[in-house]
Amino acid sequence: MSQDLYIKETDTEYDAIVVGSGVSGGWAAKELCERGLRTLMIERGRIVEHRKDYIGEGKAPWEHPNRGRVDKKLVEEQYKIQQQCYAFNDSTKQFFGNDKDLPYSTQEDTDFSWIRANQLGGKSLLWHRQSYRFSDYDFEANRLDKYGNDWPIRHADLDKWYSQVEMHIGISGSKENLPELPDSEYQPPFEMNVPEMALKKALEKNYPNRKMIMGRAAHLTKPTELQLSQGRVQCMARNECQKGCSFGAYFSTQSSTLPAAAKTGLLHIAPNSVVHSLIYDEASKRVKGVRVIDNDDLSEREYYAKVVFLCASTLGSTQIMLNSKSKHFPDGIANSSGVLGHYLMDHNYNARAIGEIPGFENEYYRGRRPTGIYIPNFQYKPSLAKKAYLRGYAYGGEAFREDWRHKQNLDGFGVDFKKQLSEVGKWKFSIYAMGEMLPRFENHVSLHKTRKDKWGIPLLDIDCRWSDNEKLMMRDAAKTAEEMLIKIGLENVSSSFSEAPPGLAIHEVGTARMGNDPKNSVLNKYNQCHDVANLFVTDGSSFCSSGVQNPSLTFMALTVRAVDYAVKEIKQGRI
Repeated sequence: MSQDLYIKETDTEYDAIVVGSGVSGGWAAKELCERGLRTLMIERGRIVEHRKDYIGEGKAPWEHPNRGRVDKKLVEEQYKIQQQCYAFNDSTKQFFGNDKDLPYSTQEDTDFSWIRANQLGGKSLLWHRQSYRFSDYDFEANRLDKYGNDWPIRHADLDKWYSQVEMHIGISGSKENLPELPDSEYQPPFEMNVPEMALKKALEKNYPNRKMIMGRAAHLTKPTELQLSQGRVQCMARNECQKGCSFGAYFSTQSSTLPAAAKTGLLHIAPNSVVHSLIYDEASKRVKGVRVIDNDDLSEREYYAKVVFLCASTLGSTQIMLNSKSKHFPDGIANSSGVLGHYLMDHNYNARAIGEIPGFENEYYRGRRPTGIYIPNFQYKPSLAKKAYLRGYAYGGEAFREDWRHKQNLDGFGVDFKKQLSEVGKWKFSIYAMGEMLPRFENHVSLHKTRKDKWGIPLLDIDCRWSDNEKLMMRDAAKTAEEMLIKIGLENVSSSFSEAPPGLAIHEVGTARMGNDPKNSVLNKYNQCHDVANLFVTDGSSFCSSGVQNPSLTFMALTVRAVDYAVKEIKQGRI
């Protein structure tokens, strides 16, 4: 990227400001720039350049001082919360937020883990790349069981935007024609291994309404001319994605949307700029800009634009909105409904099962595929759901063969022990549940009344816990998984569930939800604030329910749709 892309001080009034540079912010910047708008992207963290700054890429565990583990003292001082994330290790720690500098508070009985990635590209550098559309069953669930408000959109409203996003970023997957999981625009899927193929056949024979498919992931398996022109090439199946991918084989802001936006010549980026609040003009009833605090020297500055897109993550955008107080909005901008900050949701990953697969002794190759198998939600209709709880869950997982890593706790030493470590073990199949969380008013975030961070911004105070519905769901998911694995022929099957608190799915959504009624929602069906016409919020905070599927693909589709609408409104003079 050219150095003149980055700015600090400026008197320019931009056509648009985008706050945040993750999957949503990258798409907002790309679409705004390609539609001719001079756009400023504001990022609170440092610059990360594609390829150059992937300092952990290609490093084997033995090339690190602690074989990939992060020094305990450093973890205790800076990464006490972040180290809980599955992707955290010595090769990736530079992409995680520093807990010491990023405090937040939680209410009693809440132990929410807020995982953050404050740099250019945000969590697009760390996400697990699972990419699924929402179906009408997901969009209609709130209306049918009366939890939460009705989504103001359905799949048909997003269909063309999903397609546009998918064709640009590249999704590997297979057409399945499942009503509960709409198909996408696909590149070839990754292959199941031989035991998985056998288990798929057994599962679908014993349970005709349960399908096992290859996980749909944002990885290039047959790059298009457009993707090749961006310097992106086929996925090498290294499965080291969170270290950064110089091949550009998985979708990230750096590999895809940012180059497209920069190519227009209309993009500028203000890095190391922590957004304090939005500047609201009482006379025009519009946002006219943002106040930022310099990440390093704590100096203050302001940026101005005709329209603002908040894409700072669900909790990040909500914190900014709550802190944007004025005479007209004493409880946070665009909060006439009083629901801003409420209805926080995350996915529930608290159930799993594992069993041994008999046979397949001659099958040893597992590979390093960057995705696993997926069993979509088979309780997608209310009539299919269990009586004890509402909504449903999906399963992810994989078949694998034990190797030396699975034998590291064996007893013994000497020649015989070494021989054991050199021999492959049994084939196993492991699955974990991904359950929906109900939207509930009492799960919320607010600003702490007295505590502030080093930038002078009130800490976000989180009050969020599972209801009995989610706990019952995970108990059933564990039991169902165990029964299912036994029925399809696995041996020594075991299952487990826990009540580990929300946060670590890193799928938080819902705190500035959309809706048709301004009295119980913050945004309209185009992600535009009911109360402030030139303010759009297109990250997960706009969700009315969590659904079962991973949310990132829907973030992107909503963003592209919102930009299209905003540009038309600008041209008509309504913004």
